[in-house]
Amino acid sequence: MKHTIGVDVGGTKIAAAVVDSEGNIGAKIKTKTGQGGFAESVNQVAEIARRAAHDSRIAWSDVSAIGIAVPGIYYAASGLVWAPNIPGWDHIPLRDELTAKLSVRVVLDSDRAAYATGEQWLGAAHGLSDVIFLAVGTGIGAGIISGGRLIRGTGDIAGAVGWFALDPRKKEIYKQIGCFEAESAGPSLARRAGATTETVIERARRGEEGAQEIVRAAIQYLAMGVANLVSVFNPQMIVLGGGLMQAGDLFLEPLRREMLEWAQPIAAKQVRIELSRLGEDAGLLGAARLAFLETEA
Repeated sequence: MKHTIGVDVGGTKIAAAVVDSEGNIGAKIKTKTGQGGFAESVNQVAEIARRAAHDSRIAWSDVSAIGIAVPGIYYAASGLVWAPNIPGWDHIPLRDELTAKLSVRVVLDSDRAAYATGEQWLGAAHGLSDVIFLAVGTGIGAGIISGGRLIRGTGDIAGAVGWFALDPRKKEIYKQIGCFEAESAGPSLARRAGATTETVIERARRGEEGAQEIVRAAIQYLAMGVANLVSVFNPQMIVLGGGLMQAGDLFLEPLRREMLEWAQPIAAKQVRIELSRLGEDAGLLGAARLAFLETEA
């Protein structure tokens, strides 16, 4: 059976695991993301990939490729990566450096592309050809699969939906992170409440009106953003994931209802909106799947 290694790189943590062609995960390794710059990052990603193979008792020669999901922009033509949340990741030649260090094929893509691919392969959107994964956490981004193809855009920036224009007031923060992200990502709840996002969620679950109103405000913008995706792409499914969607029980049903008020009516009736089934494994499974697809091409 073929094996790849999926690596999900985040601003604060890195996860890696050996994955076989049926999606079974071997030993999963997690570590904090190094903050020491490019050289340290290359060594860290290479080391965690080797550890995943070792702990899964897989010979390195049996690893056909390594898939890596990165938290930023992957420029496919050049192999460069820009990830502003990791020190030193400013247009770094990550693909070429890791290929040389590991002597195996290295396949990179954005984390949002990996999330969408993972859910389409083994998760809520299994087998569907028109799928959007909307990650709602510290930021907001979308992995888009349309007609069975990942949509990357002319500059590999497609899916940066946190910049959706949903409010004509043009607040100053919109210039920094985008309107949709400013109004619906996790930090927006904390900013409105003067408390942590976790505290707001906890208070909303207890029925505190102020916290519930903050959640409702985020849902209004979230519904508009989702409606725009529905109207533009007419997907079969939108999968919701990311840190804020760990509280999906507060968001899912109100979001479904509110989306219907904004989206193209026929497309709105055709789409399903579901929570991620893979959770934190979506990225590394998607990265592994992208590596499989590359080796099969």
